[in-house]
Amino acid sequence: MSLTIEVSDEKLFANSKVCTNIGYLILYKDDKQKEDDKDSSEEQEETSTDILKKIKKGQKISVTDFIKKDGETSPPSRYSSGSIILAMENAGKLIEDETLREQIKGSGIGTSATRAEIIKKLNRIGYIDINNKTQILTPTNKGELVYKVVRYTMSDMLNPELTASWEKGLEMVSNKEIKSDEFMIKLEKYVKDKVQKVKANIYGRY
Repeated sequence: MSLTIEVSDEKLFANSKVCTNIGYLILYKDDKQKEDDKDSSEEQEETSTDILKKIKKGQKISVTDFIKKDGETSPPSRYSSGSIILAMENAGKLIEDETLREQIKGSGIGTSATRAEIIKKLNRIGYIDINNKTQILTPTNKGELVYKVVRYTMSDMLNPELTASWEKGLEMVSNKEIKSDEFMIKLEKYVKDKVQKVKANIYGRY
C-alpha cells in the first residue's frame, strides 16, 4: 500500500509491505526462524496493516512526528549483454507520447534477430567493451566521444521516440495512408536539416 500525505506545500510518501503468506520460502528457514517470523508477521499485521486498512482516500489525518533519514542514492546497474537486449526490446516504455509508445510496442529498437548482432558490432568496432566473465557492457572512450557528438548535434537520435515516429510513418505507407514519396521527402528534409545544423554549429565555433 502507498500513501501520499500533503502537509502545507510538501508531499510525504509512505509505503508498506506485509507478507501475508510466506509460501514456499518457509522451506529455507529453520524452526526458530519460522517461529520468529510468525510472531513478527502477526504483530506487524495487527499494527501497520490494520492501520493502513482503515485509511481512506482523501481522509485527513494528523501527522504527529517527522523523522529525517540520511541516505545515498545508488546509480543504476550497468547493462549486461542480456539486459541491454531486453531494454532494447522494451524501449517503448520510455516514450511519453501514448500514440508513439503504442507504435513501438512489441518491436522496440531493432528486431529479435538483429539486437544481439548490434551489440556484437558495437563491441567489434570499439564503441563498447564486454566483460568476458560478467558480460557487463562498458562504453569505451571512443564510444563516449561518439555519444557526446550525437547528443550535441542530433540529440533526438538518442530518443526512442524518433524510432517510433519512423515506424509510424512506415506503417502509414504500408496502409496507403500516405505515399512512399511523401515519407521519403520528410526523411530527406530531416537529414538535411540536421546536417545544416551540424555545419552551423561547427563553423560557428571558428
